[in-house]
Order: sequence, then structure tokens, then C-alpha cells
Amino acid sequence: MTVYDELVARGLIAQVTDEKEIKDLVNNGKATFYIGFDPTADSLHVGHFMALCLMKRLQMAGNKPIALIGGGTGMIGDPSGRTDMRQMMTKETIQHNCECFKKQMQRFIDFSDDKALMINNADWLLELNYVELLREVGAHFSVNRMLTAECYKQRMEKGLSFLEFNYMIMQSYDFYMLYKEYGCNMQFGGDDQWSNMLGGTELIRRKLQKDAYAMTITLLLNSEGKKMGKTQSGAVWLDADKTSPYDFYQYWRNVADADVMKCLRMLTFLPLEQIEEMEKWEGADLNKAKEILAFELTSLVHGEDEAKKAEEGAKALFAGGGNTDNMPQVELSETDFTDDQIDILTMLVTSGLCTSKSDARRCVQQGGATFMNEKVTDIYAKYDKSIFENDDCVLKRGKKKFCKIQLAK
Repeated sequence: MTVYDELVARGLIAQVTDEKEIKDLVNNGKATFYIGFDPTADSLHVGHFMALCLMKRLQMAGNKPIALIGGGTGMIGDPSGRTDMRQMMTKETIQHNCECFKKQMQRFIDFSDDKALMINNADWLLELNYVELLREVGAHFSVNRMLTAECYKQRMEKGLSFLEFNYMIMQSYDFYMLYKEYGCNMQFGGDDQWSNMLGGTELIRRKLQKDAYAMTITLLLNSEGKKMGKTQSGAVWLDADKTSPYDFYQYWRNVADADVMKCLRMLTFLPLEQIEEMEKWEGADLNKAKEILAFELTSLVHGEDEAKKAEEGAKALFAGGGNTDNMPQVELSETDFTDDQIDILTMLVTSGLCTSKSDARRCVQQGGATFMNEKVTDIYAKYDKSIFENDDCVLKRGKKKFCKIQLAK
């Protein structure tokens, strides 16, 4: 199976232009491709995971990735897939976020010896003269055609600012600059980016005419990958300080039954033959598949040691005891106690399992709180400080959220 055929088999390819040429570049390690990342936060999240895994796959096959950080476009914001305008960030915030991205990307991509590049589009976008941009780039775009793009049609009802309207032009100019300066001959992006990507390919061909050799290809990044980045409690981050390795493991351990095989194909590096065998699994074996998924992805992001700890912590919980050393831990301070006691509602809130006292009260009343393997039904239940010297002080909310409670040292 060729590299390109494997991408298709894993469900990663949605649309392409010039498929024959793309196959030749990818399969023979001749692609210099880019994927863009807007620095809207100081950490990547699992919505970026598919793109990072793709970059790793293609680099392993001899192709050269370019991680384009949107330090310039990030000052405007991309309307794609959104119904509102992003809040503008300062240059300092954008730069900080860019630096954080680079540290995280190095876990996936080998930047040594020019094997990959990390480039910030602020290097050229912030230096552009407005009149120059209109002459050199704007002349090649049809407003009528731009307005047919799905990303703009979605925003027209609530109002599309001129600021956002320029995003397609800026992203297209990115591809042009990367092609001209770095020999980038291919771009990847989510299906919501298709119009912007076609704009870049068209710009190169118009400006450089017959000399242009640029491709576009899209992944199911918006409909699948970006959906993975959100849970009911918010984003799942790749930064261990934002989402612990244990919580990261649990996120993948708890994916829906219908999604586990799809995630194994798209996000792990397990052989397709092994995944095809796992597709036959049912019942309890499906939980084993989820454990494999969680371990593989946690290893990729946080390292094998952290993945093993997360796995051990999860098994200890579901076994109803065992070694609790690797569970998420919360320390109680002196201020959390009144007369050397703490009530269940305070403990639920302090642990982060509940957002407020009213949320904690509902949790207890609905039978969702468990402490030390006993369901808590009394909203006024209190516990002595001395109890927390034990190692089995595990507090749970439902079946999936829990932590080990300890005294601060």
C-alpha cells in the first residue's frame, strides 16, 4: 500500500486537486507541504491532533512539513466554521502562543537538519503595504466568487466584517509566499478551508503562470478532528498543565463506541491490518480497543511513562481499589476545614469535580457522588481531617470523573 493509499484507507482524505500529481509527490517523498495553525490559545488541543499526526506520517515517508503559525492572520481571525468574530489579541499574546505551539509540535515533528520548518506568516503579512496588497494580490480575486464560499455565506446572516473578508486573500498569499520562498508545493487543511486553499492555488498559477506547480488537499479536519477537540467541560489540551495526562487518557478511553475504530485509523500509527482485526471486536473487547486507543495517543503526546501511569490509575479505579498513586490528586489545605472537618459539597467543589455548591448539591441528590467506595446521599455529610491520611480517599462524580483526596504537605 502506498503512502497516499494509506491516507485514503485511514479516512483522512476528503478532497484533492490534481490527484495524480499529488500521489506522485507524496508517495515519492517529494512533497513540501504546509498546514496552518492560528495561535488563538497558548496550547494546541485535540482538534489539532489529526493535522499533527498527518504531518508526522508524511515526514516519516520522506516528505517535508512546514508548520505555518498564523501570527499575522491571527490578528484578524478566520471566519471559517464560525458564527461570530474572534476576539482580537495583542502582538505579545500571539507571540507567546506561537512559542508554546512550537514546543508542543516538536513532540510530533522532527525540525532538525532542515527536515521540517516552522514559519510565522507575520514575517510577511505585517510588512505588507496596503496598496501593494491590492495590486499584487487583490486583483486576482473575484468578490462574486468569494461570496459563494461556504465560510462567508454562514457569516453573511449575522454580518461579515471587511476585516474577516480579507482572510481568504491573506491565506492565499501565505501559500504564494511559501511556494516562492520555500518551494512549498502542497497545502493541507480542514474541509472548512477548501475555498481559502483553492484561492492560494489559483493565486500561484495566475501570478507565476506555467511555472506554478502547487497542489491542494483537504482532510476531514473540521467535521471530525475539530469535533474531537471539545467536550462538555471544554477543550482537551495537549499541554499537561491544562489537561493532565490522566485526563487526556480518560478522554480517549471514554470515546463513543461508534467512534473508537475511526479514531484508531485516523490518529494512531497502528498497522491497518491490526485495526481491521479489532473492528470485529464487540462487547467487552470494545473497551479493550478504547484502552489501546487511549494508551497510544497518550504515549504520543505525553510519553510512554505517563501513559502507563494513566493506564494504571484508570485500572485501579475500575477495579475498585488497587494502587491509587497514579490517579489525579487534589490536596486540601487547612482553610478547607472547619473544626477539622470538611463537608461533601466543599470537597466536590474544591476537587474541581463540581463547579459550584449548587452543582455539588445536585450531584449528591441525584446519586452521583461516591467517596471511599460508598455512595454519598446526605448533602450535609462531613469527614474528619484524619481520614485523609489514608490512601483510599477517592472521590467520584459519576463513573468517569474522580480524584484522590490528600492533605497538603
